[in-house]
Amino acid sequence: MNIKLTLEYDGTNYHGWQIQPAGETIQSVLEKAVATFFGKPIRVIGSGRTDAGVHALGQVANFFCDQPPDLHRLQRGLNALTPEDITIKHIEFVPDTFDARRDARSRIYEYHILNRPTPSPFLLNRAWHVHDPLEIGPMREAIVCLEGEHDFSSFQAAGCDAMNPIRKLYRVSLDREGDLLVFTIEATAFLRHMVRNIVGTLIEVGRKQRKPESLAELLKLRDRTKAGPTAPAHGLFLIAVNY
Repeated sequence: MNIKLTLEYDGTNYHGWQIQPAGETIQSVLEKAVATFFGKPIRVIGSGRTDAGVHALGQVANFFCDQPPDLHRLQRGLNALTPEDITIKHIEFVPDTFDARRDARSRIYEYHILNRPTPSPFLLNRAWHVHDPLEIGPMREAIVCLEGEHDFSSFQAAGCDAMNPIRKLYRVSLDREGDLLVFTIEATAFLRHMVRNIVGTLIEVGRKQRKPESLAELLKLRDRTKAGPTAPAHGLFLIAVNY
């Protein structure tokens, strides 16, 4: 039986999604819980890797088991076996052909920026605190060029193992909710640190350190050294995975 999980987590205490030789990850914790429930090791496949400190509201994973369990009991069991910063929101049977990673058609991320003079204890590890005022108009103007299919080499981190830097962005937006700026981006897939590198560059636009048209120029340059800094991981959320 192929079982699909939809989960959310606070990534603060984890070294990202993917299992690593050292350090606890979301995948390692989840696999331990599944193994305990079924009494044997079971591989859990995630829709994609989130970096250390990155959060998720709609991560998707799947795994196979020999016999169909009671889904309500399984959900309660896994939530009891995982820490409070990881929650299984939904669980369902899916066809054997379903693969959380390969079948994903798009992924939606949000990046949260707290833009006010003082930090907030309620957004600690939930948003990047930028104390100086940001001009949202030029920032919105700058991101229009990102939609569509482009080479995003200028926003690709060193060590990225992607074979091709070309990605298709379906939508991108920037909204203000009081003191909080929410940058939303949906694409087929993302390069390593791609969203965080775009946000770091966008902040420079908001500070008037760059012109709005500089993002379009960066796409043409395909040079990471010309773009802005990498935004902190703790402002990034995986919102949903579409199939």
